[in-house]
Amino acid sequence: MARNTDGLSRERIVETAVELLDSAGESGLTFRALSARLKTGAGAIYWHVANKDELLAAATDGALAGVTAAGRTPEEAIRAVAIDVFDAIDAHPWIGGQLARLTSQRTTLRILERLGQQVQALGVPAEALFYAASALLNYILGVAGQNAANARAQTWGTTRSEVIGAESELWASLDPAEFPFARAIAGQLRDHDDREQFLAGIDLIIAGIKQTSEAGTTQTSESGIK
Repeated sequence: MARNTDGLSRERIVETAVELLDSAGESGLTFRALSARLKTGAGAIYWHVANKDELLAAATDGALAGVTAAGRTPEEAIRAVAIDVFDAIDAHPWIGGQLARLTSQRTTLRILERLGQQVQALGVPAEALFYAASALLNYILGVAGQNAANARAQTWGTTRSEVIGAESELWASLDPAEFPFARAIAGQLRDHDDREQFLAGIDLIIAGIKQTSEAGTTQTSESGIK
């Protein structure tokens, strides 16, 4: 096999690793497969990346490079971060598992930082900052990761609407005495959009955070009354 080290860079290696992860998952990302895809030797890759853990961390960081906190208000900025992460994990399902690894800690911290700055801008009391920001982070990573996992678990040849439709019919057929709530929302399950459901959860968390901020402001004002 011809060896080609021309133009080989860390960026090119990471881009190719992302492609392999997307097509074959973490088990398919080996230095042998990477070498074959890049048409170079493993030694040339090791010059740029020390080991697979470092490569996975770099690939995760690269796949999430587009996450921004763009928005005119803290609420808009939080939604922007949330949907960017949701879309990135939807496009690259392997990211969800990687963000739980210590090697991806800096990537997770960057997401937390973007969220935390907006939580601060909402005026949340200092003692509640950790809980508010971590609640957002855990919701975003958890729901986005579960959504991607559900998509991967879907039986080949079936569509999302078929799967959700069958589940909705099951809910509607449940015992009304034991599952009155599930029966009541069966139609909403059938018709819901995953992205809209995800953002509705973000809005609920933001509403709770704002109440915490308002409560803190009220307590501060009351403590200043003589």
